[in-house]
Amino acid sequence: MVLRIVLGTVYTAMAIGQLASFSRMPGILSAYGLVTGGGATALAIGLIAGELVCGIWFLTRPRSRALAPVWVYAGVSVVWTVLATQAYARGLTVANCGCFGTYLAQRLSWFVLLQDALTLLYAGLLLRGPAADGRRGTRRRRRGSAQPVADHGRSGGAPHGGRLRPAVPGPPSPWRRRSGLLPDRPRPAARR
Repeated sequence: MVLRIVLGTVYTAMAIGQLASFSRMPGILSAYGLVTGGGATALAIGLIAGELVCGIWFLTRPRSRALAPVWVYAGVSVVWTVLATQAYARGLTVANCGCFGTYLAQRLSWFVLLQDALTLLYAGLLLRGPAADGRRGTRRRRRGSAQPVADHGRSGGAPHGGRLRPAVPGPPSPWRRRSGLLPDRPRPAARR
């Protein structure tokens, strides 16, 4: 949850900075050498929209298990990483990475690549998190929860038909005997 709040804050701030300097964003993105003109404008719109969607979602619903904003975050992170990595590998000089528009400008360097790698790591953690939590939760439910008894009409109206019983059978307990899940013990004959 803390990771989502931090990432939501960062990505919302990125989107706000890019929106405030939107007229310069196509030029900043063109410096990466992949897109120019209308393509750079479309890329700027897509990045800002993606950052706003995942940033606001993470801030307003940090406990949400929805994967859509996580995939949006991962997509935006991949785009920024690809832009930075290819420009750095080609030796292009990018005076402003554009992460926050014209605000908090930093030149493209290994430090920006490290930041991009961390965003990808966080994307992996977020994508892995809900699936892993779901698997662990399922196992716990199977071990300790109650599951309906399959009657299939054979109980003849027995008191246990349709009741819940522990999923994992254990040793007989007084509760299971009283509930009708086990037959009563034969009682010893009364002494005279």
